[in-house]
Amino acid sequence: MSGRRPARRPARRRSVRRSKQDEQLALLAAGVVVIGVVITVVHWLLVHWWILLLAAVVAAAAGGFWAQQMRQRAEWERVRARALRLRMAELDALDHRAFEFAVRDLMRRDECRAERLGGASDNACDVRAVDPMGRVWAIQCKHRRDGDRGSAVGVGVLQQVNGTARQIHGADVAVVLTNGRFSSKAIPWGAEHRIHLVDRRLLGEWAAGSRPLWDLLDRIPPPRRPTALS
Repeated sequence: MSGRRPARRPARRRSVRRSKQDEQLALLAAGVVVIGVVITVVHWLLVHWWILLLAAVVAAAAGGFWAQQMRQRAEWERVRARALRLRMAELDALDHRAFEFAVRDLMRRDECRAERLGGASDNACDVRAVDPMGRVWAIQCKHRRDGDRGSAVGVGVLQQVNGTARQIHGADVAVVLTNGRFSSKAIPWGAEHRIHLVDRRLLGEWAAGSRPLWDLLDRIPPPRRPTALS
């Protein structure tokens, strides 16, 4: 009885193994090529060291130019902000959101750190600012499309501000500001509860002039920190 023939290995297995070996050889060859290129480049740069020096000088000059441009842009923005003047017709033409941003920009014009908080969760403070004397301002803005012919801002708005300005926003100065008018009951209520009211006339004077808002209001708290004028 003749013996069995030894089983042959499948040709596919040999093909897969050969393929893996080819891939490894290709990767090894690519690695050798990359290393050779890197060595050649490094050697060339060492011989031509002045090119590295020139590249460093160009990079430094470009960085200096970029930094100078950024400083100039920041200075231009400060100059533009200081020169900001707005007419009542421009403020009337804004929507409520843009009106809040305009108030923020006017506070920044007066060298305050100001941000717009307006929205559903603003807790009755559309613009929060810190003036150069360190006082915190919480400003609630009420834009009227028809100006002083629109509905008057009433006591209810002031009550909301009175409940959040100091307790939530840490305000020293609580303000309700409008391009319209206040109701007859809101004016004495605001005075009694230390809520400063900025109506159309006062807003127009502030927006079109060069005096900061605290120069136009009465009974402003003293500065939190000393200034050059104090």
